[in-house]
Amino acid sequence: MVLSGGAIGGAALGLSGCDARPDTELDPKSRQFPQDFVWGVASAAFQTEGAQTADGRGPSVWDGFETLPGKVIDGSDARVATDSYRRYAEDIDLIAAAGLDAYRFSISWSRILPSGAGAINPAGLDHYSRMVDALLAKGVTPYATLFHWDLPQGLQDKGGWTNRDTALRFADYADALIDRLGDRLKRYIILNEAAVHTVFGHVTGEHAPGLKNADLLGPVIHHMNLGQGLAIQALRAGASDLSIGTTMALQPCRPAGGSWALWNRLASDGLDGLWNRAWLDPLFKGAYPKVMDDFLKGGVVRDGDLATLRQKVDFLGVNYYAPAYVRLDLNAPGKISPTPPPQGAELDAFGRHIDPSGLYEVLEMVRRDYGNPPVLITENGCSDPFGQRPAVIDDQFRIAYLRRHLQAVLAAREAGSPIGGYFAWTLLDNFEWALGYTSKFGLVAHDRATGVRTPKASYGWFKALAASGALPPKP
Repeated sequence: MVLSGGAIGGAALGLSGCDARPDTELDPKSRQFPQDFVWGVASAAFQTEGAQTADGRGPSVWDGFETLPGKVIDGSDARVATDSYRRYAEDIDLIAAAGLDAYRFSISWSRILPSGAGAINPAGLDHYSRMVDALLAKGVTPYATLFHWDLPQGLQDKGGWTNRDTALRFADYADALIDRLGDRLKRYIILNEAAVHTVFGHVTGEHAPGLKNADLLGPVIHHMNLGQGLAIQALRAGASDLSIGTTMALQPCRPAGGSWALWNRLASDGLDGLWNRAWLDPLFKGAYPKVMDDFLKGGVVRDGDLATLRQKVDFLGVNYYAPAYVRLDLNAPGKISPTPPPQGAELDAFGRHIDPSGLYEVLEMVRRDYGNPPVLITENGCSDPFGQRPAVIDDQFRIAYLRRHLQAVLAAREAGSPIGGYFAWTLLDNFEWALGYTSKFGLVAHDRATGVRTPKASYGWFKALAASGALPPKP
């Protein structure tokens, strides 16, 4: 999921600077989802699996980063996390018991290729093979994300995503997966929130690999886009019956002070280009937006690359949490800064604007500007208040959040967006990156001391929704 931060990253992720609106709820004509609508939950390997040295897994960039003083707010780590590497069957039982259709999880690249390249680790493939079989046995469709921020440290030591070779190794990794799992695993998501990993990992330093260099934006963006194109080609070469997509953290980029503040409009348009369109344009148009020109100087893009970037996808995954409100700041990196929260804005635990209309807005952008591809909402959810405290079991605030955003999904469908599913973030309270265990997004609480999983009120609510497909009205 997306996190808040400073400088470009803070602006990009909607750090509560927002125009208060009297009502951000949408009112769809119908509250009934179609019978074939996919209901699921999403998770990530590093946040849940633990077992960091089990069965030949190599280290990822997050293994070392989480041990650096001050990088994780509560000083915790993901060495155990929710222990889902060993207890995945319990997690699958929870998903099946809720009557959900699908589980979106990520595969740890360094479990498959411990150094990111070279010899394949059979034990890593065995684990995911067993997991796929367990999901299918329970009638749950697996959606596997190939990259959810945990780049193998062996590749980072050679430059990571700043090195073009990483894109080639990503294709090798995809090839290894399809060769072993492609007979049963049919749905793939290539990248998760590449913009977040790019900015937080390479510009603000708040995420692994912890770099702080805005000059890396061009190479990292292009090599991740290139790796995505090559991985899609590798998957399709391995099997002809796959459903392949990618997941982006899309957000409306709005100028502080409203559209009349033309100087801030420069900042919001620039952010939209870097955050949304630097990923959407290559995939759907085979080109980069104008704002990327300066970042891509020096031969970053080679002959033939743009054709590789433009690949057919069967769906676009959209992750949504909040809009970004920004102002022009000539002294800030990228000349973009977040605005402070205004009086009256409804905020989530991160201080971000709770604005379901922003989800409708980005879906409208995809429909209008990118050929209206099939869409899955691959993440949406909210955290408990931060802190070292027990999970809120009677989480009515989460139910209200989900209901309001699902109203936006229905409204977008009525406007013509072919949205085929919704994945709540997340199944279990887990390791929330730089926030450690102080942030809880789960429909199910997780006791770190005992491993016990306790369904929350939102779990029961989501279960009832998946069964009926009828979104309850506001209480």
